[in-house]
Amino acid sequence: MTDTAVLRQRAPEQPPQPVPPRRGGLAGGLLRTARPRQWIKNVLVVAAPAAAGELFSRHALAQLALVFVLFTACAAAVYLVNDARDAEADRAHPVKRHRPVAAGQVPVPVAYAVGGALGVLAPVAAAWLCPPPVLALLIAYLTMQLAYCVSLKHVLVVDLAVVTTGFLMRAMVGGLALGIPLSRWFLITTGFGALFMVAAKRYSEAVQMAGTAGATRALLTEYTTGYLRFVWQLAAGVAVLGYCLWAMEEGGVPHTSVLPWRQLSMVAFVLAVLRYAVFADRGTAGEPEDVILRDRALALIGAVWVAMYGLAVANW
Repeated sequence: MTDTAVLRQRAPEQPPQPVPPRRGGLAGGLLRTARPRQWIKNVLVVAAPAAAGELFSRHALAQLALVFVLFTACAAAVYLVNDARDAEADRAHPVKRHRPVAAGQVPVPVAYAVGGALGVLAPVAAAWLCPPPVLALLIAYLTMQLAYCVSLKHVLVVDLAVVTTGFLMRAMVGGLALGIPLSRWFLITTGFGALFMVAAKRYSEAVQMAGTAGATRALLTEYTTGYLRFVWQLAAGVAVLGYCLWAMEEGGVPHTSVLPWRQLSMVAFVLAVLRYAVFADRGTAGEPEDVILRDRALALIGAVWVAMYGLAVANW
């Protein structure tokens, strides 16, 4: 079956109906707009320290907890501003119309005000409590993401690069907070792994929103499903290659563990990419956090990978 046939089959038959505001009041609406389910993305702040084996000291845990909170505040600020700007378009989306701002639970001016406050307070706290590189990265993240909300999300390819860079910044900030050098292979694997998930998300949106894409995410009308499929397949291949080169790199020091865990972890990593690609190929990877949290096989593969990599770091 061709992508065009899939698009035709999944085209919605009726326009979405208005959604009444949910209960919970303004505070509940603001919390929902901050996307608590997507805070899992900010766990990436532990990636560099974990890979370097410097995760479990008291200082490291305190710094990473602080960085996690600050990055979450910055992300929440961006979500609030984004939803305020996109309220009209979100009302035409079968899922996004349930968002508090689009549904009228959170007034647009309030979303702007709270988002602006968080966007100012997080860098101020970082300037006081974190090393200068963390402050610079948070300011760069906010600037880039706000520019994305205003205009960059309407620029072909650049929109994919901006969202991908946001993930990469999350993975970098933990290392910057603790002064850990960042491996080139770590950055390549993380960057292209993020691009794989971002492109798969766009592909799934294009498949599911056939016929109404212009009303919900205008740029989807400019991408073809064939192009988005090419991007996520290319990104998956580069991520796997980068990880394999990273795992094979011993830095001139032979391992003394029972088994070559770092090299064996390549199997789990490849399986995880292949499993996620199943959902990407079906066009059901529109919410990456749902795929990761709800698919038991993917969760099991991820747990095996974590165990293997942990044993490699511990040199067990």
